[in-house]
Amino acid sequence: MRDPDGLIARAGVRGDPDRDQHFLVDDRVLDRLPTYLTEIDADTSHLLEIGGGTGALTDRLLAIADEVTVVERDRKLAAFLEAEFADEIDAGRLTVIEGDALEVALPDFTASVSNLPYGVSSEITFRLLPEQRPLVLMFQQEFAERMVAQPGTSEYGRLSVSTQHYADAELVESIPKEAFSPPPAVQSAVVRLEPRAPDYEVDDEAFFLRFVKALFTQRRKTIRNAIRNTAHISGLEAPDAVVEAADDDVLQKRADAMSPAAFAALAQLALDVGEPGEGQ
Repeated sequence: MRDPDGLIARAGVRGDPDRDQHFLVDDRVLDRLPTYLTEIDADTSHLLEIGGGTGALTDRLLAIADEVTVVERDRKLAAFLEAEFADEIDAGRLTVIEGDALEVALPDFTASVSNLPYGVSSEITFRLLPEQRPLVLMFQQEFAERMVAQPGTSEYGRLSVSTQHYADAELVESIPKEAFSPPPAVQSAVVRLEPRAPDYEVDDEAFFLRFVKALFTQRRKTIRNAIRNTAHISGLEAPDAVVEAADDDVLQKRADAMSPAAFAALAQLALDVGEPGEGQ
């Protein structure tokens, strides 16, 4: 396997915290990341990596995949990857896409392992989750804990519900700052996301996610008050009709006590009687 420090030296770059660049340089962590896919027997035939950097993780993904596609927005790093992995590119095993992962067309990948740029990690994650592919992604520790949080905990929120709507989420490893060059200001964590259909049905997924977002903006209010106070976000034309139709025990709860299934049932009721529009 290529040495991460050697790759940085050959690339002639330094990580730049101002540009959200923190290169993962701990060999043990790099070696473990792909195993979070293989231990669940995920299809690793075509792996997607967002934020290839200098290729330390790319190298390890090539060891378990038939094909790897890397998206790298930094022009200099994309050019370095093309030079460093020229043999793998010539063999048709690696494709390097220079561009923004939120804008470029993504390949038909089977799974993704990525050390995401933290500034856009949420946006990238919610671009990947609807693809219904296994994901092993690196986040800030606090963000990761919110993704996997359960109802009734202080970490539980909109992010928890939205993530768990698409997948089973598991925090599989916490990563110290020293594993990166330069070290970020916060500890990191790896989350494994295994896609599955939710154990509830929603007729309008976009409304469901918007409704969850709206109610969590008033997480300290009761559901009764949150529904009435957030119609400008949820788009409900008749929030009072939803309150009148909902069970009183639900209305007395707060958002952080509501399971995703409970949110789904309430969102369906809101769809049926609340006359939803587009919202904000």
